[in-house]
Amino acid sequence: MKKALLVAALAAAAGLAHAETATYAMDPTHTFVTYEITHFGTSTNRGRFDKKEGTVQLDRAAKTGRVEVSFELASVNTGVGPMNKHLLSDDFFSAEKFPTAKFVGDKFSFDGDKVSEVQGELTLKGKTAPVTLKATHFNCYQNPMLKREVCGGDFEAVIDRTQWGVDYGLAYGFPKNVKLIIQVEAVKQ
Repeated sequence: MKKALLVAALAAAAGLAHAETATYAMDPTHTFVTYEITHFGTSTNRGRFDKKEGTVQLDRAAKTGRVEVSFELASVNTGVGPMNKHLLSDDFFSAEKFPTAKFVGDKFSFDGDKVSEVQGELTLKGKTAPVTLKATHFNCYQNPMLKREVCGGDFEAVIDRTQWGVDYGLAYGFPKNVKLIIQVEAVKQ
């Protein structure tokens, strides 16, 4: 009987030791949400959203996680004032009606101990559609200034903007595919 109790206690302790989900807060100075779209096949228009926030929950041992990142559409910055204003209109983001976009991912894939992709959903203009972000870089390190672990990477996907009702310019020849890039560094809490 004592042996059975000891085995059960060891099994329970091993299960508790395995559950190592950590929460990370996104560092706004090292986290960026950007997009790229070609302009008549000649050059690439780029923009970023300056106001963003989010959290990451990560259990590297169990290879599971959850990420939430939201960004204010009114903070779009292309470097061109009239373009920013046009992007906020109903032709593109309808930012007055839908001020925030959000990516939530809860299916993590790993290559060894590094996150290789995150499957989730992007909500934009009141519509939600699946998006898979592929990691081009991922790393965790002990930040020497913060004295805490920081994890992050560059994640990207090519999305069809028409899934969210953003179809302005298709008749002119603008592509429907947009590269979405989410660059994240998050500090362990």
